[in-house]
Amino acid sequence: MLQCATPHLVRPAPPPTLGDPPPALDVQFDAGRLTADGGLPWLAEAEATLGLCAAVAATIPDWRRGPVRHSLATLVRQRVFQIACGYPDQDDADALRADPLLKLVCGRAPASGADLASQPTMSRLENAVDGPTCARLADVLFACYLQERGRTGRPQRLLLDIDSTDDPTHGSQEGTAYHGFYRQHMYHPLLVFDGDTDQVIVAALRAGNAHASQGIVPLLGALAPALRAAWPGVAIEVRVDGGAAGPDLYAGCEALGVTYTVGLPPNARLTALAAPLRAVAEAWHAATGAAKVRLVGETAYQAGSWPHPRRVVIKAEVTAQGTNTRFVVTDRPDPPRVLYDWYVDRGEAEGWIKDLKCACAADRLSDHRFWANQFRLLLHAVAYWLLDTIRRWLMAAGVPRMQLDTLRLRLLKIGGWVRQTATGPCLHLTAHHPGAALWRLLVAHRGPP
Repeated sequence: MLQCATPHLVRPAPPPTLGDPPPALDVQFDAGRLTADGGLPWLAEAEATLGLCAAVAATIPDWRRGPVRHSLATLVRQRVFQIACGYPDQDDADALRADPLLKLVCGRAPASGADLASQPTMSRLENAVDGPTCARLADVLFACYLQERGRTGRPQRLLLDIDSTDDPTHGSQEGTAYHGFYRQHMYHPLLVFDGDTDQVIVAALRAGNAHASQGIVPLLGALAPALRAAWPGVAIEVRVDGGAAGPDLYAGCEALGVTYTVGLPPNARLTALAAPLRAVAEAWHAATGAAKVRLVGETAYQAGSWPHPRRVVIKAEVTAQGTNTRFVVTDRPDPPRVLYDWYVDRGEAEGWIKDLKCACAADRLSDHRFWANQFRLLLHAVAYWLLDTIRRWLMAAGVPRMQLDTLRLRLLKIGGWVRQTATGPCLHLTAHHPGAALWRLLVAHRGPP
């Protein structure tokens, strides 16, 4: 059993024998300069590489007057590092502000340096941001994407995976609304990832009742010229879920010269057009007894609101559970099966959204003001960038790709003792942590953090 009490002398107990209950264990939170997040130096190394926290801090107007205890750069680093380590709530700062290693990576001496900011200061930071500042912060995130995407050379083609997600709300936050599909009060963020690299490009907060397509065309109208300015002549294409399908999206992409592949919701005319393919698939399934028969074809289709016909790829799949028919509208020239399989690959983006929402807690948008919550969403996207950068370093060293929460558990959550010496601080990590091999691998490939 565990006992948490004030310090006192404990008389040694005889060693237990097999079958005996475990001896009582005295537990006290009094071990001094220990940290539970020994991998924090790697977050600091990722930030030194990206410069994101520094760029975010330079964009925020300082609302304070007179002498201040915490610079904006220190506040942003503290907040982002806490999120990346799995502490998304502002309240967590009250306990973590004295963590010696967090103080060190935020530029303060682990023992003699002043403690970091507390929750009230973090709250004032988030509420000091307005709409124009959030627009500039979105530009900072985009500039980071351009910098990192271009590290391996000029891309010939860019694939933008666009999706939305639900962020439940539990109060009277500005912009919260009931969404009929998700059956909850929520925000409805719009997210854009690079479909080839999983890098997050855009994280835009929207009201809870926003349609999935809201804002996509204006966003592409800003992104496409900026991407072509960075890489003249680059081909741009988008993959979008059927929830955002609509004639404005197709027409907008065509006007911008952006190739599109979009899921198309079924209707009576599409179902009739798919009937011959569906009949063949059902006949094959009945004749062969195969567990699954999937056929892919195409047709020209023009809805009443479309100015001209567009290419629609049809998938008819038959299993023991029945027939499943899906439609995709596109201007890509690939053969139907190749095109449909490529569209299905957009499911990878669901894993990236999971990393952002679960590992980086991007659904913890509990400020009252809408722009404060947009700022929060961007801070969580910055934490995603730091963790994803470390993941890329590990993959370059031969480590299989991990989810970001797994990476945090194996690399960051490692106990250590921060000791101040005459030559500087020294970090002693537990000798029994399974993630020690990852730490050593990073040191071998990149040098010490």
